[in-house]
Amino acid sequence: MPNTKSAGAGILSDANAAKREEIVELLTQAYWMEMETVMSYLANASNLDGIRAEEIAEALDEDVNEELGHARAFAKRIKELYGTPPGSMDFTPVQTFLQPPADATDVATVIKGVIEAEVGAIEHYNRIIEATDGVDWATQDMVIEILRDEEGHMRTFERYLREFEG
Repeated sequence: MPNTKSAGAGILSDANAAKREEIVELLTQAYWMEMETVMSYLANASNLDGIRAEEIAEALDEDVNEELGHARAFAKRIKELYGTPPGSMDFTPVQTFLQPPADATDVATVIKGVIEAEVGAIEHYNRIIEATDGVDWATQDMVIEILRDEEGHMRTFERYLREFEG
């Protein structure tokens, strides 16, 4: 990462270069989590079949835009912290639990995958909040707001799961 020269204090100062690099790595992972979730939600929303699947597909479609917004926020913050937002050649998929099921009417599997993705995001965003505490208030504030969104998504899909399993 380049020398900042102009910032004498805070996360942008040269004195915080190592901490800034750690935060950029955490934000990069968050960026990829959001981008993969966008792909997975889009695929599942398009793949689901059945009357009971309509509401879930619509919810996933709505969440695609919100998750993409999160990815944009992470990319912007990476750049603000003197990092480089990653390109597609750096992508490695990990969401085995969110692949569209062979049975397009298997809505419960999709719901469980969404919950797992949201739990993973919540855990990671809490790590970022801890890592930024006291050193990078702007990133922390942004991630707290995104965390609130993810918690809301998780609770919504937990309610859907109760209905589908009940």
